[in-house]
Amino acid sequence: MEKRLEQEPSNLIKVVLFGPESTGKTTLSEQLARHYNTVWVPEYAREYLQNKWNNERKTCEPHDLLPIAEGQMSLENSLANKATKVLICDTDLLETKVYSETYYVGHCDPILEKYALQNTYDLYLLTNIDVPWVGDDLRDKPNERERMFTYFKDTLEKYNRNFITLTGDKKTRLQTAVEQIDKLLGK
Repeated sequence: MEKRLEQEPSNLIKVVLFGPESTGKTTLSEQLARHYNTVWVPEYAREYLQNKWNNERKTCEPHDLLPIAEGQMSLENSLANKATKVLICDTDLLETKVYSETYYVGHCDPILEKYALQNTYDLYLLTNIDVPWVGDDLRDKPNERERMFTYFKDTLEKYNRNFITLTGDKKTRLQTAVEQIDKLLGK
Protein backbone atom coordinates (compact mmCIF):
# COMPACT_ATOMS: atom_id res chain seq x y z
CA MET A 1 0.00 0.00 0.00
CA GLU A 2 2.76 2.44 0.85
CA LYS A 3 4.10 2.39 -2.70
CA ARG A 4 0.71 3.67 -3.90
CA LEU A 5 1.11 6.82 -1.79
CA GLU A 6 4.57 7.62 -3.09
CA GLN A 7 5.12 10.50 -5.46
CA GLU A 8 7.03 9.54 -8.60
CA PRO A 9 10.10 11.68 -9.42
CA SER A 10 9.54 14.50 -11.89
CA ASN A 11 11.19 17.62 -13.25
CA LEU A 12 7.88 19.47 -13.32
CA ILE A 13 7.03 22.53 -11.28
CA LYS A 14 4.26 21.18 -9.02
CA VAL A 15 1.67 23.58 -7.65
CA VAL A 16 -1.04 22.63 -5.13
CA LEU A 17 -4.31 24.42 -4.49
CA PHE A 18 -4.83 24.15 -0.74
CA GLY A 19 -7.57 25.33 1.56
CA PRO A 20 -11.06 24.83 2.96
CA GLU A 21 -13.95 23.56 0.92
CA SER A 22 -15.74 25.96 -1.44
CA THR A 23 -12.84 28.42 -1.80
CA GLY A 24 -12.33 28.19 -5.56
CA LYS A 25 -9.59 25.57 -5.79
CA THR A 26 -11.06 23.61 -8.69
CA THR A 27 -11.95 26.71 -10.70
CA LEU A 28 -8.44 28.07 -10.30
CA SER A 29 -6.86 24.69 -11.09
CA GLU A 30 -8.70 24.62 -14.41
CA GLN A 31 -7.77 28.24 -15.19
CA LEU A 32 -4.09 27.67 -14.43
CA ALA A 33 -3.94 24.50 -16.52
CA ARG A 34 -5.41 26.41 -19.48
CA HIS A 35 -3.02 29.31 -18.94
CA TYR A 36 0.05 27.03 -18.91
CA ASN A 37 -1.28 24.65 -21.56
CA THR A 38 -0.88 21.72 -19.21
CA VAL A 39 -3.00 19.24 -17.31
CA TRP A 40 -4.41 19.54 -13.83
CA VAL A 41 -4.96 16.82 -11.27
CA PRO A 42 -8.56 16.84 -10.05
CA GLU A 43 -9.49 16.12 -6.46
CA TYR A 44 -10.00 12.35 -6.38
CA ALA A 45 -12.03 12.61 -3.16
CA ARG A 46 -14.82 14.46 -4.99
CA GLU A 47 -15.41 11.61 -7.43
CA TYR A 48 -14.95 8.92 -4.78
CA LEU A 49 -17.27 10.57 -2.26
CA GLN A 50 -19.87 11.64 -4.80
CA ASN A 51 -20.13 8.01 -5.95
CA LYS A 52 -20.42 6.90 -2.34
CA TRP A 53 -23.12 9.51 -1.69
CA ASN A 54 -25.04 8.57 -4.85
CA ASN A 55 -24.92 4.84 -4.06
CA GLU A 56 -25.15 4.71 -0.27
CA ARG A 57 -26.22 8.19 0.86
CA LYS A 58 -23.16 8.19 3.13
CA THR A 59 -20.48 10.84 3.48
CA CYS A 60 -16.79 10.36 4.14
CA GLU A 61 -15.82 8.00 6.93
CA PRO A 62 -12.35 7.42 8.41
CA HIS A 63 -11.85 4.18 6.46
CA ASP A 64 -12.25 6.15 3.21
CA LEU A 65 -9.16 8.30 3.76
CA LEU A 66 -6.48 5.82 2.63
CA PRO A 67 -8.33 4.81 -0.56
CA ILE A 68 -8.82 8.53 -1.30
CA ALA A 69 -5.11 9.18 -0.76
CA GLU A 70 -4.17 6.25 -3.00
CA GLY A 71 -6.52 7.46 -5.72
CA GLN A 72 -5.13 10.98 -5.48
CA MET A 73 -1.54 9.84 -5.89
CA SER A 74 -2.44 7.49 -8.73
CA LEU A 75 -4.04 10.41 -10.58
CA GLU A 76 -1.12 12.73 -9.86
CA ASN A 77 1.51 10.23 -10.95
CA SER A 78 -0.40 9.36 -14.11
CA LEU A 79 -1.12 12.96 -15.13
CA ALA A 80 2.44 14.09 -14.41
CA ASN A 81 3.43 12.12 -17.50
CA LYS A 82 1.11 14.30 -19.61
CA ALA A 83 2.03 17.68 -18.12
CA THR A 84 4.20 20.33 -19.75
CA LYS A 85 6.56 22.13 -17.34
CA VAL A 86 3.87 22.70 -14.69
CA LEU A 87 1.51 20.29 -12.96
CA ILE A 88 -1.46 21.88 -11.22
CA CYS A 89 -2.85 19.77 -8.35
CA ASP A 90 -6.33 20.54 -7.04
CA THR A 91 -5.23 18.96 -3.74
CA ASP A 92 -2.53 16.76 -2.19
CA LEU A 93 -2.09 14.30 0.66
CA LEU A 94 -1.33 17.11 3.10
CA GLU A 95 -4.90 18.33 2.55
CA THR A 96 -6.18 14.80 3.19
CA LYS A 97 -4.14 14.81 6.40
CA VAL A 98 -5.79 18.09 7.45
CA TYR A 99 -9.27 16.68 6.88
CA SER A 100 -8.36 13.51 8.75
CA GLU A 101 -7.28 15.56 11.75
CA THR A 102 -10.11 18.07 11.74
CA TYR A 103 -13.21 16.29 10.44
CA TYR A 104 -12.87 12.57 10.89
CA VAL A 105 -10.61 11.00 13.50
CA GLY A 106 -8.69 13.78 15.23
CA HIS A 107 -5.38 12.41 13.98
CA CYS A 108 -3.88 11.01 10.80
CA ASP A 109 -3.03 7.43 9.86
CA PRO A 110 0.78 7.16 10.19
CA ILE A 111 1.21 5.86 6.64
CA LEU A 112 -0.85 8.69 5.17
CA GLU A 113 1.01 11.20 7.32
CA LYS A 114 4.40 9.84 6.20
CA TYR A 115 3.63 10.47 2.53
CA ALA A 116 1.74 13.70 3.14
CA LEU A 117 4.97 15.05 4.60
CA GLN A 118 7.38 13.27 2.25
CA ASN A 119 5.81 14.19 -1.10
CA THR A 120 7.07 17.55 -2.34
CA TYR A 121 5.60 20.49 -4.22
CA ASP A 122 7.14 23.76 -5.35
CA LEU A 123 4.29 26.05 -4.34
CA TYR A 124 1.08 25.91 -2.35
CA LEU A 125 -1.69 28.34 -3.23
CA LEU A 126 -3.72 28.77 -0.05
CA THR A 127 -7.24 29.85 -0.99
CA ASN A 128 -8.85 32.30 1.38
CA ILE A 129 -12.49 32.19 2.49
CA ASP A 130 -13.32 35.60 1.00
CA VAL A 131 -15.49 34.03 -1.73
CA PRO A 132 -19.14 33.04 -1.39
CA TRP A 133 -19.94 29.61 0.02
CA VAL A 134 -21.46 27.24 -2.56
CA GLY A 135 -23.03 24.14 -1.05
CA ASP A 136 -23.41 20.73 -2.70
CA ASP A 137 -23.87 17.07 -1.68
CA LEU A 138 -20.38 16.93 -0.16
CA ARG A 139 -19.83 20.37 1.32
CA ASP A 140 -21.36 20.50 4.73
CA LYS A 141 -19.52 22.91 6.99
CA PRO A 142 -20.15 26.51 5.94
CA ASN A 143 -19.78 27.71 9.52
CA GLU A 144 -16.33 26.11 9.88
CA ARG A 145 -14.60 28.12 7.16
CA GLU A 146 -12.61 30.48 9.37
CA ARG A 147 -11.43 27.72 11.69
CA MET A 148 -10.49 25.52 8.74
CA PHE A 149 -8.63 28.31 6.95
CA THR A 150 -6.56 28.89 10.08
CA TYR A 151 -5.82 25.16 10.37
CA PHE A 152 -4.75 24.95 6.72
CA LYS A 153 -2.48 27.98 7.09
CA ASP A 154 -1.00 26.69 10.34
CA THR A 155 -0.29 23.35 8.66
CA LEU A 156 1.66 25.00 5.82
CA GLU A 157 3.64 27.02 8.33
CA LYS A 158 4.25 24.04 10.63
CA TYR A 159 5.72 21.96 7.81
CA ASN A 160 7.60 24.90 6.29
CA ARG A 161 5.85 24.73 2.90
CA ASN A 162 6.38 27.43 0.30
CA PHE A 163 3.00 29.13 0.01
CA ILE A 164 1.14 32.31 -0.75
CA THR A 165 -2.41 33.19 0.23
CA LEU A 166 -4.81 33.99 -2.59
CA THR A 167 -7.53 36.52 -1.91
CA GLY A 168 -9.98 38.47 -4.01
CA ASP A 169 -12.05 37.62 -7.05
CA LYS A 170 -11.24 34.93 -9.65
CA LYS A 171 -9.31 37.31 -11.89
CA THR A 172 -7.16 38.63 -9.04
CA ARG A 173 -6.41 35.14 -7.74
CA LEU A 174 -5.45 33.92 -11.21
CA GLN A 175 -3.17 36.91 -11.80
CA THR A 176 -1.43 36.45 -8.43
CA ALA A 177 -1.00 32.71 -8.99
CA VAL A 178 0.43 33.22 -12.49
CA GLU A 179 2.93 35.80 -11.19
CA GLN A 180 4.16 33.35 -8.56
CA ILE A 181 4.35 30.35 -10.92
CA ASP A 182 6.15 32.45 -13.54
CA LYS A 183 8.80 33.22 -10.91
CA LEU A 184 9.31 29.48 -10.42
CA LEU A 185 9.58 29.02 -14.18
CA GLY A 186 12.19 31.79 -14.36
CA LYS A 187 10.05 34.05 -16.53
